[in-house]
Amino acid sequence: MQPVIKPSSELRKNYSNIAEICRSHKVPVFLTRNGEGDMVLMDIETYGHREEDLATAERLMSAEMSRFMGTQGYSISEFQENMRQAIKQGANKSG
Repeated sequence: MQPVIKPSSELRKNYSNIAEICRSHKVPVFLTRNGEGDMVLMDIETYGHREEDLATAERLMSAEMSRFMGTQGYSISEFQENMRQAIKQGANKSG
């Protein structure tokens, strides 16, 4: 389903209807004022997923910029060994 566009006055008149569109279709509802874009509404679950996706994209972009700038990375085996050590240290601290 494509994003829904409604006049902002619709929010006051039919909040429940707009909220149901957001929840059931998982799409943002764009509100307009005087024919111009004004606000975007979305359900909290969709917002949470969007925030997670943006955070992931930011981490990937940061890693790619580091690689581009020549920052030394880790091989897969080095990464795996570092993770094993971190898990072992965490287990020792909690037990």
